Amino acid sequence: MSAERRSADVIVIGGGIHGCSTALHCAMRGLSVILIEKDHAGRHASGVNAGGVRQLARHIAEIPLSNASMALWHNIAELVDDDCGFTSDGQVLVAEDEADLEGCRTRVADLTLRGFHHEEMIDARELRAIVPAVSESCPGGVISRRDGAAIPLRATQAFKRKAESLGVTIREGVRVTRVEQDGPNWRVVTDAGDFLAPRIVNAAGAWADRIASDLGEPVPLSVIAPMLMITAPLPAFIKPVVILRGRKLSFKQFDNGTVLIGGGHLGTPLRDENLTLLDWRKLAISAGTVWDLFPIMRGAPVVRAWAGIEARMPDDLPVFGRSARHEGVYHQFGFSAHGFQLGPGAGAVMAEIIATGRSNVPIDGLDIARFTTTH
Repeated sequence: MSAERRSADVIVIGGGIHGCSTALHCAMRGLSVILIEKDHAGRHASGVNAGGVRQLARHIAEIPLSNASMALWHNIAELVDDDCGFTSDGQVLVAEDEADLEGCRTRVADLTLRGFHHEEMIDARELRAIVPAVSESCPGGVISRRDGAAIPLRATQAFKRKAESLGVTIREGVRVTRVEQDGPNWRVVTDAGDFLAPRIVNAAGAWADRIASDLGEPVPLSVIAPMLMITAPLPAFIKPVVILRGRKLSFKQFDNGTVLIGGGHLGTPLRDENLTLLDWRKLAISAGTVWDLFPIMRGAPVVRAWAGIEARMPDDLPVFGRSARHEGVYHQFGFSAHGFQLGPGAGAVMAEIIATGRSNVPIDGLDIARFTTTH
């Protein structure tokens, strides 16, 4: 019967981890919810990213949201009845030289002054104790000890299942073609008919700019395709996730020995075809970075590479919060290749804003008005 539901308190457009988390948290607050997804939950960025659960090296405007989310990650099984493959072995930003290290010191000192203490400096000795396989030339870095990683598609699907169990109607394979006002409601026009709600959440990822344009809030969203590759299994040699400050790298070894290599090199997204094209030259640059940093990896065979379709904003920060123009419209998109960790907390904060009109977590600097208002 719920599959026939056409109206609710809230309609969420987009079934990534953000849309599913917001739907779940709205349901936990007693709101009726319809979630509409054009493919299946986690089909794009939320299901195919590197899985980093990272507070480390975030922009200052994202840190409160990231901190709120990390508290949920550390109790994720209680929230969604699945541990989502979450492990917390820390994340380490490796400085490749003294100039890098000095940049790290400046950053950590600034965070400390602002009252944030999750990033800690480590010297060469501690770096090698935590990441024994790292190149001898690296002089230290920064660690965020509560960070870790999870399995993206598993996590997104867990949020979807838990939301469904609390009564959320999830319509997959349904494409939104238009959003328009209809009296006190918003009419979401799809290829499976119309849906009505007084409140809508635009969590449509790389397609969210089209929804925003319908609402008279055009944004300069670009579509990107972050690439990843994975190796054949190797003997265990690293526990934490490693990232770099200068070159692009995100590096993690799974329990089965395979090593995931990512960090931001981009392929070509074809968003209307739901396809991505890999750039093997850029993947070779990633491989070269790993070669330099982890001699143990030299000769490791790469068995697969892929990319997801993701939205990037010009300032690399998400669009998060109320519409600048309309009552009952909320935006939650543009996470710019670092939104996976934010999903649980962002959903909780968005549901709090929808249900109560405010949130205790500061989201200053993330609203859509920064693009739609002339200064």
